[in-house]
Amino acid sequence: MAERERDARGKPLNARPRDGLGRPLARGGSGTPRVPEDLRLPPGAAMVEAQRFLDANMPFHAHEVLEATWKSCPDAERELWQGLAQLAVGLTHLLRGNRVGAGSLLRQGHDRLVGFASNPPHRLDVAGLLTWSEGLLADLETGTLPIAPGIPVLRAAD
Repeated sequence: MAERERDARGKPLNARPRDGLGRPLARGGSGTPRVPEDLRLPPGAAMVEAQRFLDANMPFHAHEVLEATWKSCPDAERELWQGLAQLAVGLTHLLRGNRVGAGSLLRQGHDRLVGFASNPPHRLDVAGLLTWSEGLLADLETGTLPIAPGIPVLRAAD
C-alpha cells in the first residue's frame, strides 16, 4: 500500500487530482486545479472567488473557499460562513446525484443563514439564498427537481 502524502506537520494530504465536482480521480491523472489548503481570503474576496466557482458549475470548489473563510472568520460570523459552505456542498451532492445528502446539507445551510436575514453582512443576499435553498428543498421533497438547478448568487446586486 502506498504511503499517504503528508504536509510538513505530518497532516495527511490528498494530492489526487479531482474533477469539477470534487470527486477524486486516479493518481497521475489530470483534473481540475484544487483550491489551496492554506487559502485565506477576506469576506469580499471570498465571495467573489466562490461565486466565480459557482458560475463555472464548480460548487465543490466554492465550498472549499467558503469553508476556509468559515475557519478563519470572527466567531460572530461562523454560522454565516458555515451555512454558505453547506449550501455549496449541498449543491455539489445534488449535482453528483446524491439527493439525500443534498437535502440534508441544503437544510443545514439554510437553517444557519436564517439568523442573518434581517441584517446580512458583507452585502450578502441572504434573503435570495434562503429563497433559492427553500425552492431546491421543496423540489427535492416533491420530486420536481429541474435537471439543472439554478446557481445561487451570494451578493446583492449593486
